[in-house]
Formats: sequence, C-alpha cells, structure tokens
Amino acid sequence: MRLTALAPVCISTLFLALPVYAAGSDSSTPPKPTETSTECEDGMVYDEKTRTCIKSSAALIDDDSRYAAVRELAYAGRYDSAMMVMDTARTPGDPRFLNYRGFVHRKQGDLDTAMAYYRRALAADPDHVLARSYMGQGLIEQGDLAGALGQLREIEARGGRDTWAYAALEGALRGMPTTY
Repeated sequence: MRLTALAPVCISTLFLALPVYAAGSDSSTPPKPTETSTECEDGMVYDEKTRTCIKSSAALIDDDSRYAAVRELAYAGRYDSAMMVMDTARTPGDPRFLNYRGFVHRKQGDLDTAMAYYRRALAADPDHVLARSYMGQGLIEQGDLAGALGQLREIEARGGRDTWAYAALEGALRGMPTTY
C-alpha cells in the first residue's frame, strides 16, 4: 500500500496540530513518576500507606493499583519490572494487562507475541482502543499499513476519534516518529 492511499483519511488533520496526549496511557497525561518507577526494585510497587516498596503480590495491592504501576513502569521503559507486576495480577485476562503484555513484547522486539496479546485483549474487549492503537503501531513496524489503517478506522468507529490512541496511530501512519 502506498502512503498516498492514506491521504483521504488523514487530510482533515494534516495541517492541524494534534492534541498532546501521553503515550501509553488511557488519559491525556503521562503517568507521573513515583517511587514505583524511581526507587522500587523490579516487581515491587510503592505503597503510600506504609511508605515503602512492597511486593506487587501483596494482598493490599489491588489490580487497579497494579495496572497503574504497570503503566508507569512501561512508560519508564522498565519492561521486565512491568511484566513482573503483571504476573501478580489477580485478573490476568483483564484486557488492560493483555494490552500491556503486548506493548512490552513489542517494545522488546517480539512482534509476533505482541500481536497475540493484542488479539487476546481485543477478544476480551473489542472497544479497547489503546490495544487497537498499539496493535496498529506494531502492524506499521511489520510493514502492514493496510492493517494499521484498519485499526485506525476501528478506533474511530468505536468512538475513539478524540483519544490519544487515535492521534498516536494516525501520526504513526503519517510517518511521525513514535516511541510508544
């Protein structure tokens, strides 16, 4: 597929500034570094109550807190630590964790495994636009622009037009560098 084939999809935003969104997030702001990513050893998360780093498997850590830690660690490039925290999730089939497993594998260069995790995340939640964006970015890395464009269209069809997920994938399709 030639890049010019993407022009009809992207022309409306070609000359407009894209909103600034955090890469790797479900929101428009990056995760703020905390002691989890700056001080804790691999597989540990910072607990505000005890003011110490504790094992992510600790009973007082819930999966929402684990997810926040995974997101922060992945954003910081601490992929092994993010995987260790995901390994302690009580709901490992949660599409958020499946998506970040895909993200980590993609960032470590294992695109086949990444794609398998993205597919699992989307099987669990077809509306998970962040998984679609990351999958699309992986498809671009594999040279499959048509597949990536398909994911962009799916994000839009699922109400994700004004999300970081859409902006990041659209930018990647236009050749803008992305580190996420």
